[in-house]
Amino acid sequence: MRSSSYSVMPARALRALVVLALTAGATSAVPAARAETAAPVESTALAAKPYMGWSSWSMQSSKYPGLNPDGDYSYLTEANVIKQADAMAAKLKKYGYEYVNIDAGWWRDNTWKPRFDQYGRQQADPVRFPSGMKAVADHIHARGLKAGIYLPVGLEKEAYGDGKVPIRNADGCTTADIVHDDLRTTNGWDSSYKLDFSDPCAQKYVDSQARMFADWGYDFLKLDGVGPGSGKSGDQYDNVADVAAWQKAIAATGRPIHLELSWSLDIGRVADWKKHSQGWRIDIDVECYCNTLVSWENSVDDRWDDAPGWTRHAGPGGWNDLDSLDVGNGAMDGLTKAERQSYATLWAIAKSPLYTGDDLTRLDTYGLSLLTNREVIAVNQGATPPARPVTPSDPQQVWAARNPDGTYTVALFNLADAPAAVTAHWASLGFTGKATVRDLWNHENLGTYQNKITQALPAHGSRLFTVTPRGSALTTTAYEAESPANTLGGNASVADCPACSDGRKVGNLYLGGTLRFNDIVVDKAGTYLIKVAYVSGDPRSADVSANGGGATRHKFPSTGDWGTAETVNVPVTLKAGANTITFDSGTGYAPDIDRIDVPKSS
Repeated sequence: MRSSSYSVMPARALRALVVLALTAGATSAVPAARAETAAPVESTALAAKPYMGWSSWSMQSSKYPGLNPDGDYSYLTEANVIKQADAMAAKLKKYGYEYVNIDAGWWRDNTWKPRFDQYGRQQADPVRFPSGMKAVADHIHARGLKAGIYLPVGLEKEAYGDGKVPIRNADGCTTADIVHDDLRTTNGWDSSYKLDFSDPCAQKYVDSQARMFADWGYDFLKLDGVGPGSGKSGDQYDNVADVAAWQKAIAATGRPIHLELSWSLDIGRVADWKKHSQGWRIDIDVECYCNTLVSWENSVDDRWDDAPGWTRHAGPGGWNDLDSLDVGNGAMDGLTKAERQSYATLWAIAKSPLYTGDDLTRLDTYGLSLLTNREVIAVNQGATPPARPVTPSDPQQVWAARNPDGTYTVALFNLADAPAAVTAHWASLGFTGKATVRDLWNHENLGTYQNKITQALPAHGSRLFTVTPRGSALTTTAYEAESPANTLGGNASVADCPACSDGRKVGNLYLGGTLRFNDIVVDKAGTYLIKVAYVSGDPRSADVSANGGGATRHKFPSTGDWGTAETVNVPVTLKAGANTITFDSGTGYAPDIDRIDVPKSS
């Protein structure tokens, strides 16, 4: 795309990585949530729940006819932002939507040439934003909304000015002082020089940017291209010091400004993201960079694999951001109705920020119903915890979370390309017997169900329920993987595991490695939903079989790292009396196994 901008590459694996050509920086896509800032009380109040709003990037990045008539990314203008703010105030504000976020390009013209002030700070392009950024924020605030703005991390190359540009309110400091002498680059596009915080001048530069945004009245900053993440790793791309500097600078302004980090942040540094920011993008861009805003295969569907490992890190003070929720415009979204509902369902139950990139002036009836369903919004915004899979990450999945009032949020997903039935077993929630079910999308009480609920779903379809237990707690028998009664095959071996139930697990299940649980005793024959506790830093599959019979291959969701255990429930058909259950890695790599819990009855 533009030689002096962030260029977008359509290939799925590289999409977010290359969201714009390296020579100048900027944009993956989208804002997100929260975390702990300098003042914990203020930060927690700011991040009490996932934010809701709108972002400009989805329409900026699309090839949909008419969106960018003056060239790539030309949609971003003052007139369009004001139009969207007015539409949000009229249609969505009463449902909790409040942030109007201006993404990459506000300081660049349609050839992607940037503007900076005498202190090396980004300034509004006079054609895109003729009234200036403060006037736009004032208009947004006048509608009872909050204003968001965007920057790439680091000192943009074009702002360097041969190292002679002075830093505001920093006597003697110039741009030569704030970066490394070798002018090493940083961020996801290498569009900026890396700031050197060993020199106090670097903090002064960030302070000056934060002060500018506060003076303009902005309430939100998306800091993009942050590493480790954004497709980059290593010291050159470690921007933790930048994020900490921004937290400090924002606190010094005295204005509550939500700091959002993007994109594909390294989960290994999640403690830093939580310490210094209010939210973090966990994945690549959701946009397809095609003739619609998104498409199912261009990473909407990836989130079902990528979200589970992050689940435990979300909560008041900081939220996992799944990116824009583009479900409101029908044909422009590029999705079926079933896909739009599933997309919205996952975002809601994962407690992702709910910000759409749709054209709010032309929401269709179905899209408006998805974005304004109060019961679904309540799952996202209320005290319900984030959900995660309670079944393997197979084409038919069940996600759930236990709510503070004892009910469960339960979502059924059919991610297959053809219709299929999906069953939520109450045993996977930890109880047996009866439960009442409410359909949240349709605002309908479905009645009482015994032990499970099964729904026929279209391709890429979903249902979202509140399940209220009326039965009793499930009783199970635990079997430890490392028990000497079990049989290990291939490379399988016992290892220490502080996160595991007895401090040990069976690992090295790869290339034919096997773990066979022996003497699994049940009173009667039937299909049992066994709970598998496991550890896996990435999604991994295993063949599960009983008594030497045919195996079923299941994919186990990531637990986020190799020091955290999670559980899923797997159906296994057992005979009365003693049984064996085998986990076989096959030709790949399986998760490490902690233990299994077998129900007393099928």
